[in-house]
Amino acid sequence: MIRVLLADDQLLVRAGFRALLDLEDDLAVVGEADDGEAALQLARELVPDVVLMDVRMPRMDGLEATRRIAEDPALSSVRVVVLTTFELDEYVFEALRSGAAGFLVKDTEPADLLRAIRVAVAGDALLSPGVTRRLIGEFAARSKAPEAGPEGLSDVSALTEREREVLALVGMGLSNEEIARRLVVSPLTAKTHVSRAMVKLGARDRAQLVVLAYESGLVRPGWLG
Repeated sequence: MIRVLLADDQLLVRAGFRALLDLEDDLAVVGEADDGEAALQLARELVPDVVLMDVRMPRMDGLEATRRIAEDPALSSVRVVVLTTFELDEYVFEALRSGAAGFLVKDTEPADLLRAIRVAVAGDALLSPGVTRRLIGEFAARSKAPEAGPEGLSDVSALTEREREVLALVGMGLSNEEIARRLVVSPLTAKTHVSRAMVKLGARDRAQLVVLAYESGLVRPGWLG
């Protein structure tokens, strides 16, 4: 059973999500929060598998709540999926830097929402590779060349040459199957390289690998030249 915490300041939004999730045999809503502080408190009390986190909430916004959840060692198993109003919401990239496992627009199709929850729990994090490439590229292109990756992650120098190559492909939004085809290896081998990179870099999930790929310079759409 996948345990889900809903965090949104709109009662009707939470009710809609709960109604959808209650229809699934493998999903259970274990709590609801109407602001970021309540979401953080409930996450610590309930330790859900997934938090569906709105960005704009009173008292504490979803980004800060996500960051605190990601920084808490006791909540290392909790995956946060950030909900945005617009597909190109200015907060998406910052949400990933804060530790979110992925993101969804609020008007996403029900089947995609359910799949997103299950994907996040599986550790695959970011959803459609095509959306990943477009959204992350968009926000990275607007940023300045960084001096360091996300706080708490190791430097990419700890990786082998092949692992750095795989990290760059993850940053471009490729799935394990696409990486395998690109490198002419088996999907299992590609998955092993991704897993080893996560361990060496101390990344919570694939989303942090994507961010680190951009911020380490392995993928640099916005500051070339």
